[in-house]
Amino acid sequence: MKLGVFTVLFSDKSFEDMLDHAKEAGLKAVEIGTGGYPGNAHCNVDELLESEEKRNEYLQKVQDRGLTISAFSCHGNPLSPDQEFAQECHDTFVKTIKLAGLMGVPVVNTFSGTPGGHEEDRTPNWPVTPWPVDYSDVFEWQWKEKLIPYWKEQGELAEKHNVKIGLELHAGFLVHTPYTMLKLREATSKAVGANLDPSHLWWQGIDPVAAIKILGNEDAIHHFHAKDTYIDQENVNMYGLTDMQPYGNVKTRAWTFRSVGYGHGTQEWSNIVSALRTYGYDYVISIEHEDPIMSINEGFSQAVKNLKSVIIEEQPAEMWWA
Repeated sequence: MKLGVFTVLFSDKSFEDMLDHAKEAGLKAVEIGTGGYPGNAHCNVDELLESEEKRNEYLQKVQDRGLTISAFSCHGNPLSPDQEFAQECHDTFVKTIKLAGLMGVPVVNTFSGTPGGHEEDRTPNWPVTPWPVDYSDVFEWQWKEKLIPYWKEQGELAEKHNVKIGLELHAGFLVHTPYTMLKLREATSKAVGANLDPSHLWWQGIDPVAAIKILGNEDAIHHFHAKDTYIDQENVNMYGLTDMQPYGNVKTRAWTFRSVGYGHGTQEWSNIVSALRTYGYDYVISIEHEDPIMSINEGFSQAVKNLKSVIIEEQPAEMWWA
C-alpha cells in the first residue's frame, strides 16, 4: 500500500509547492481535485485535455518527486434537479474521465448524486425511511428513472477509457452504504465501485472492517479515504445520528469528523489496514482532512504519523513457518 493525500486541503499552495509538501511528508501519492465541490486548484482539466505536451509536463512534475496520482476527484451532484448545476457536474465528470484515461490515472472519485422527489422538484430529496410510503415511492422512482440510467451510461464511458469510478459512500446521496453501492454496481457496471471513507460509515453505525469485507469480496473498493469520526454518545442521545447542527458546533454535535487517530485508536485503524490487504485492496490510502478543531498542518501531520504506524507497505513473506 501507499500513503497519499487528497490535495484540496493544500489549495492555497501552488501545484509544485503542494507536491513538494507531499514529498517532504514522506507520501507516495496525491489525489487531485478537478472540479465540483473540491475545486480544481491544482488541475486545469481543459488545458490538459487540449495539450499532450502539458499533460506530459504535469506528470513529469509528479514523477520527479517520486509520487503518483492515485485518483482525480470531482465530487458533485450530476443528478441534481438544479439543471445548471447538474450539467456542470456531469461535464466536469466526463472531462475528468477522459483526462484520467489519457494520463493513466486509474480512478475518478465522485458522489452518486441525489435527484429531486419528482420531475418538478427544484431541490434534492434524500429518502431514508420507507414509511410513510411516499418516501418509498420517491426512492424507487429515483433509482429506476435517474440513478441507474445515469450510472449505466457513465460506467460504459469509464470502461471505454479504462478508468474506474470511485463513488464515495456519503450521506445525502443515494449511494451511502455497502448495500446501495453493490445494488448500483450490479445494475450498471463493474467499473462502478467505492471510494471508501470510514468516517462516513462510523456515524451511520457501520463497522468499516465489515464494510471492507463486504465490498472487498466483490472487488468493489476502487479507492480509500483516511478520515476519522468522533461519536459523542451524550449528544447522540439528544440529537440522534442524523444531527443537522453545523459541523462547527463541536460541543453539541452527535459526531464530528476528526483527523486519523482522534476518533478511533491505532488498533482499529490497524484492523482497517489489515482488512484492506486481506480483501484485495493494496492501493493508496489517501488522507482527507476535515477536522474542525485542528489546523490543516497539524491535522495532516498527525494523520501521517498515525497512519505510518499501521500501514502495510511491503508484500507478505512466504509462510516459512507453515
